Amino acid sequence: MSRICHIEIDDSSLPPPTPEIEQERRVAVFDLLEDNSFDLPAKGDGPAPEGPFRLALSIREGRLVFDIATEAEEKVAEFHLSLGPFRQVVKDYFQICESYFEAVKRLPPSQIEAIDMARRGIHNEGARVLQERLEGKADLDIDTARRLFTLICVLHWGG
Repeated sequence: MSRICHIEIDDSSLPPPTPEIEQERRVAVFDLLEDNSFDLPAKGDGPAPEGPFRLALSIREGRLVFDIATEAEEKVAEFHLSLGPFRQVVKDYFQICESYFEAVKRLPPSQIEAIDMARRGIHNEGARVLQERLEGKADLDIDTARRLFTLICVLHWGG
């Protein structure tokens, strides 16, 4: 299976992120580039595009856009996904993240751990939704989907 070797996030139309959101983004990008599994299937009779791939994520005209090119910057695919299926899980994820960031400041470890478990559960749900939405368009493992979901959340920030 191939991988993503470069990622760009077009957040130019969004308000500046909070320090917590910016940290989530940095960690997700770092982890994604360190270890990911991302492949494109063959279309028609032609061979499947070969990676590694460059990925540009953006929101255009209310849709989530995956712009994919080869390492040599030759465009190989572009997907436009409806944001509707992501809205509730992104909202839930932001709410639980706010609770988590507040809990870290003032609650005992046992309560922080319980909130973190809920946060991971919602994060997994977002990753599952992303894998479903990309079915037939791109193949990615759950860890890659989790990191991409974090970046989708960053794009929703202020949107």
